[in-house]
Amino acid sequence: MNVGIIGAGHIAEKAARTLAAMEDMQCLAIGSRTLPKAQAFAERFGIPRAYGSYADLLGDSDVDLVYIAVPHSFHFPVCRDAILAGKPCLVEKSFMLNATEAATILALAREKGVFVAEAIWPRYMPMVSMGRELIDSGIIGRPKMITATLAYDVSAKERVQKLSLGGGALLDLGVYVLTFVRMFTDSTVEKINTTCIKAVSGVDASEVITMILADGTLCSVQASAWCQGDNKAVIAGTTGYLEFDDSINPQHIRVCRKGHVVEREITVPEQITGFEYQLRACKDAITAGLLEAPQMPHAEILYVMHLMDRLRAEWGVEFTSAIV
Repeated sequence: MNVGIIGAGHIAEKAARTLAAMEDMQCLAIGSRTLPKAQAFAERFGIPRAYGSYADLLGDSDVDLVYIAVPHSFHFPVCRDAILAGKPCLVEKSFMLNATEAATILALAREKGVFVAEAIWPRYMPMVSMGRELIDSGIIGRPKMITATLAYDVSAKERVQKLSLGGGALLDLGVYVLTFVRMFTDSTVEKINTTCIKAVSGVDASEVITMILADGTLCSVQASAWCQGDNKAVIAGTTGYLEFDDSINPQHIRVCRKGHVVEREITVPEQITGFEYQLRACKDAITAGLLEAPQMPHAEILYVMHLMDRLRAEWGVEFTSAIV
């Protein structure tokens, strides 16, 4: 399957490195806002075709899947154009700026019969089924509490500091810890308590989110774009807990008992970068004629987008949407 990447930043680089190591997919084309930037990217990663506009890449009939790796504020117009061009899309997280944009895009994709997925890469990893199997086995008893942290100091990045680009911690990092909770329980959120610290520019710099789920599970997650965290996660049950050494891309899941005794340690399969799982999931879904990825259904995309809208409303953080 031939993939075309739109955008030539850090995420695009990781996607290109991943595709270069895959046998069943390849990066055929890169599209950027300028041809020299696209050509430099193509030369660096051995990509056959370089385009100096997004429209030119979308016009390439050999591109089977478009990976949209531009800043959040451009997801809506680029994804809309891709759908109208009949191109299946994998859209970098967060899917859109808000739930209204997300619902509009997903409705358009259904209308046009075009596959669309969100590139929230942990959702596609083996660790999801591994963790769920451990929980279902009863090895930690009944889950009662979930905690997760994700914090990196990325405050120097221009797009992170700007409301106009969908900046702040939530869409970049907070979405991951919310997703961590959703990966291991289908129970809906009944109550939220939250607070955030804003940067001078008005974006959310750091936040704490406490949720009570319908099944009584207490979830406490935190994210920050202004500091470095331990970035671990725990699912605590009545007889033990699961410890994930990383809340995004864990390499080990530990089954622990009282006194922090490690009963088992599960190592996840060796990977290229971790991006290969979402890319291959798209390939499999498109080949099967599906319009969404089973690992991250459209209903789940909307659920998380609504949660984030709710949080930003509580904080008073408002973006300028592509939908007026």
